[in-house]
Amino acid sequence: MKPSLANLARIAAHGLLCYNLDGRWLTDLGFVTLDFRYLHPLKIVISKVLPVSSSSTSDEFRKKVYTKFGDAGETSLLYGGRVSKNGLNTEAYGITDEAVSVMGLARAMTRDPRVNDLLRDLQRELFTIAAELATDPNKYELFQQHFKPVTEEMVKSLETAIDSLEEEFEMPKVFILPGGSQASAAIDLARCVIRTAERRVVAMAESDILTNGLIMSYLNRLGDLLFVLARYEDRDIPIERAT
Repeated sequence: MKPSLANLARIAAHGLLCYNLDGRWLTDLGFVTLDFRYLHPLKIVISKVLPVSSSSTSDEFRKKVYTKFGDAGETSLLYGGRVSKNGLNTEAYGITDEAVSVMGLARAMTRDPRVNDLLRDLQRELFTIAAELATDPNKYELFQQHFKPVTEEMVKSLETAIDSLEEEFEMPKVFILPGGSQASAAIDLARCVIRTAERRVVAMAESDILTNGLIMSYLNRLGDLLFVLARYEDRDIPIERAT
């Protein structure tokens, strides 16, 4: 049975790739399954292949979240292959995922629609970046078939956002203490997490396993944007000097 448009749209909407426990792609299986579960933001693992049937019930497709496949300290890359959970790429995309979560915290705290929308757009871009970092360099062509890699245009877009924000308020000219508001504190925390991710990506580049050097530029510029965004969030309240 060929993939239905509804199923393809469902996967595309989540930015996910699907494969079963044998490492075969879901599309190679002809999309004969409805029995899948989310195990990681970057992948769906097929636990059992079932033919589509009008008599199938939701109970047949209910699965547990845990699989025990990572109990030995290894995890799967996006397009196959097992690596250590302490590996450079695992660290890089894992910390990128942390940044996405902290940005979600900031979105839940801000009351500024512009800040919320910008953070949401950044979260979506970071999901794709995490997918890029979770791809074996030898399988990068597969990533390019399903996702858009980081481009120079994406980096310039961050610079444009910084310039636009700085036109609307005066940036502090002193070192400040984070914590002016809950939202700005969360944005500052996201900035620090991004800087950690950036360092891990640099380590990947130094180990010659980074396929796209523009990720370093993107994360570097994103750290700058988040700093400005936190100050923009607190633009109407007094700052606290660090010294």
